[in-house]
Amino acid sequence: MSYNVSFISLGCAKNQVNCEQMMAVCQNAGYNIQAAPEEADVVVVNTCGFLASACEEAIDNILEMAELKKAGQVKKILVTGCMAQRYKEDVLNELPEVDGILGTGSYSDIAGAIAEVMEQGLRPCHIGNIHTANQSGERILSTPPWYAYLRIAEGCDNHCAYCVIPSLRGKYRSRPMNELLDEAAELASAGVKELLVIAQDITRYGTDLNGEHQLAKLLRELCKLDFHWIRLHYLYPDEITDELIDTIASEPKIVKYLDIPIQHCNDTILKAMNRRDTKASLTEMFGKLRERIPGLVLRTSIITGLPYEDEAALEELCGFLRETHIERAGVFPFSPEEGTRAALMDHVDTEEARRRAELVVDVQSDIIDDYNESVLGTEREVLCEGFDGQAQMSFGRSYAESPDIDGRIYFTADEEIAPGTFVNVRLTGTMDGELTGELVE
Repeated sequence: MSYNVSFISLGCAKNQVNCEQMMAVCQNAGYNIQAAPEEADVVVVNTCGFLASACEEAIDNILEMAELKKAGQVKKILVTGCMAQRYKEDVLNELPEVDGILGTGSYSDIAGAIAEVMEQGLRPCHIGNIHTANQSGERILSTPPWYAYLRIAEGCDNHCAYCVIPSLRGKYRSRPMNELLDEAAELASAGVKELLVIAQDITRYGTDLNGEHQLAKLLRELCKLDFHWIRLHYLYPDEITDELIDTIASEPKIVKYLDIPIQHCNDTILKAMNRRDTKASLTEMFGKLRERIPGLVLRTSIITGLPYEDEAALEELCGFLRETHIERAGVFPFSPEEGTRAALMDHVDTEEARRRAELVVDVQSDIIDDYNESVLGTEREVLCEGFDGQAQMSFGRSYAESPDIDGRIYFTADEEIAPGTFVNVRLTGTMDGELTGELVE
């Protein structure tokens, strides 16, 4: 039987790759993939379960689909991904509208689960082994045609005290390099111009295969393929090798933008959170990266309100950000997640954690303003991504902006620029904290 299947993917890019793989599995089974959920036989909600807020978003999406189901516009709802893995009993018991679930170890079962729910009237519950689940497989890309993600590993061995990821995604498993290069070659031949190399921790790549850091070697091979940009997401500070720094600095295709989540800089907090860094090691690492990679733009993640964070530690964090001039930061209030060690430690309430997050965001806004001011008058290569009718300007990103995370660069041009085209833009101003400029003929 052929069914119309619609997918909703929530959460991170790694989740999005799983969704793309499920779409390919369904298409290969003869099912029809459609964008809109209306009139679908099955809607698959691929959930994030990393934080309570992500679970709330997932539940909102499920209930929205339940309304369509009640109205006869959707026949069945399947829930997949991290929330299904983390709260399988709750999803099945508390959400009667849900017709079946698949955990993070069972994405490849999606076609079978659809048949079970449509033909056999079953309520499937597939919870496979998260440590051995297959990571490879065909994908139907859901990103714009000019960029795509390459997930090089699954799981995490870092066991930070505040994080549930190891219990949802399993132990760290690098994908074989030849498999990655084959997949990347397919993406390049499909016209992908920007490859985003992702994993929970890309710096550890290869260490579980033969004990050696292999990210630098992988990147050198990827640079031989027909990509214009290669972007790196989630590097752990203490795993960044000199070989990796040299590779990033010397390969023109690797954009000089590194996403290095630090979460905090206070030594007491870092130790309690099972992070392997100290403030001194972070300062040294950022200094070394700046020195050896000219034009480097850094992104990080910060958590406010972590256990042991007092006013002095908060001020220390703000001072650290001002000193290191980290250009981009995602700032999140601490969420005490069920099943984590940090949730059992003494910490401030959510309101106070939010207040502190707002203070750090203010500090970060000043840093971004200073950065934007410092690049005015320079020319940037920009990947055009569209036209904003309201602003009457084209928009895109330079090496310093990652998709869906950072801002855009808006620019004027005499002619229409096709999305996916690289152009040179002279930066001339700012608009609501984002850079503006004009096309250089």
